[in-house]
Amino acid sequence: MSSDLASASYLAEGAGPRSWLLTTDHKRVAWLYFVSLTAFFFLGGTFAVLMRIELATPAGDLVSDDVYNRLFSLHGIIMVWFFLVPSIPATLGNFLLPLMIGARDLAFPRLNLASWYVFMFGSLFALASVVLGGVDTGWTFYTPLSTLYANGFVSTAAFGVFIVGFSTIMTGINFIVTVHTLREPGLTWFRLPIFVWTLYATSLVMVLATPVLAASLILIVLERVFGIGIFNPDLGGDPLLFQHLFWFYSHPAVYIMILPGMGVVSEVLPCFSRRPLFGYKAVALASMAIAVFGFLVWGHHMFVSGQSAYAGVVFSFLSFCVAIPSAIKVFNWSLTLRKGEISFETPMLYALFFLALFTFGGLAGLFLAALAIDVHVHDTYFVVAHFHYIMVGGMVTAYMAGLHFWWPKLTGRMYSEVWGRIAAAVTFIGFNLTFFPQYVLGFLGMPRRYHTYPPEFAFWHILSSAGAVVLAIGYLMPLLYLAWSLFRGAQAPANPWRATGLEWQTSSPPPAHNFDRMPTVTRPAYDYPMKGLTEKRSDPVEDLV
Repeated sequence: MSSDLASASYLAEGAGPRSWLLTTDHKRVAWLYFVSLTAFFFLGGTFAVLMRIELATPAGDLVSDDVYNRLFSLHGIIMVWFFLVPSIPATLGNFLLPLMIGARDLAFPRLNLASWYVFMFGSLFALASVVLGGVDTGWTFYTPLSTLYANGFVSTAAFGVFIVGFSTIMTGINFIVTVHTLREPGLTWFRLPIFVWTLYATSLVMVLATPVLAASLILIVLERVFGIGIFNPDLGGDPLLFQHLFWFYSHPAVYIMILPGMGVVSEVLPCFSRRPLFGYKAVALASMAIAVFGFLVWGHHMFVSGQSAYAGVVFSFLSFCVAIPSAIKVFNWSLTLRKGEISFETPMLYALFFLALFTFGGLAGLFLAALAIDVHVHDTYFVVAHFHYIMVGGMVTAYMAGLHFWWPKLTGRMYSEVWGRIAAAVTFIGFNLTFFPQYVLGFLGMPRRYHTYPPEFAFWHILSSAGAVVLAIGYLMPLLYLAWSLFRGAQAPANPWRATGLEWQTSSPPPAHNFDRMPTVTRPAYDYPMKGLTEKRSDPVEDLV
């Protein structure tokens, strides 16, 4: 890349902490989120590794039961609220949304920066509970445990998550307004990249569902601190009310986490198979359908809570219905690969692993949607395995696919393909070795959240703990070689993968104003010619807009 392009990049627009901490450039705000979320990811992962070491033996010989309760609570709180929910929208979404629609920035740049400060304040406020003594309620803060019996700093953690919710709402509003008002001429709704569609659907869920979570958590604080009878039946409250409020948000939150990952995969698979996305409109509308259906199925978390049998049947039926738009996406991704000239670069490997893990985890979700089976496996390791196959095997794998796919655009540097492919394979093996045994444990009746267990479960726990070590190595490897690429990686061309999106029609890394000449879109998304990838790094960039 020429020196004049390098000097014009957003990375060269001011140096020092002040230029970063006061920036309103969406690309730099994305980096602020990226650094913060990476730290939270490895902190939450550390708690997970400690739990798996504890579970490698049947006896509780590493930590006490009380410390174990705090470990899994902090692992869940950090990974769900401070990594999984904001991960792709706050990092890749922040960086790429304006580039993908031909805009110079988000609609509200200052609100974007403010969302990061709110996120950091809330997350650090919640993490103060670690220093003060921890939380032992799990990430769900279930009542009456969280309001009457928990001894940890529940109010501190809950109020921190409450604050972080405002950051989520800010990001959602910003994305919605940006998509509606800042699209370039010719970029109609059905020319938008699927990643934009999924960010838009995710933002709607963020704005509509997050206030319910915020209200639920502040009610816990009010009852715990002031003794107001909201969930305590002795004071006229209803403990099941919290479950309804919490899951009315938290099941849509599953789609806040997974929908952007689906968008990433919809960008990567067409690029590395050199075929247009099969059934583009169906995939786009399925994204919106998932967002709608997500609000209708919260009751399947409550099959054993005492709700009526009629409600259980209705929620079971709706839970099967929500699988339909996800299945549409899986079939369309598979047909995109059919007869494609597939190239197995690192982003493609992660995307293919996403397809396998998400499909397997989704099929397990159908088991949990069935009333009779759910009653048997509820609160067992089967649920833990299903959740992690979707959230870690799905969302985190998609996040890694997107990070490797757009890393040249983010940094202007190429990473080692050899190490990237090795890391992807190690992650896939480690993940399955960690979580597949937990399906077996769940069917055998092993409850989750126990730090001791009968010796007959030891074999499966040992496999799972060994897999956790392999998985940790798989996640540490990208941290090392991507950091190395920042200093020693080859200069990236503007479009190293010969992709068709608008973000690839500017320099790598982009200038502060994104485009030297604002594009006008005249072609549909994923307008790939049917040819191989053998010349993708040497050919000049084609003008695809």
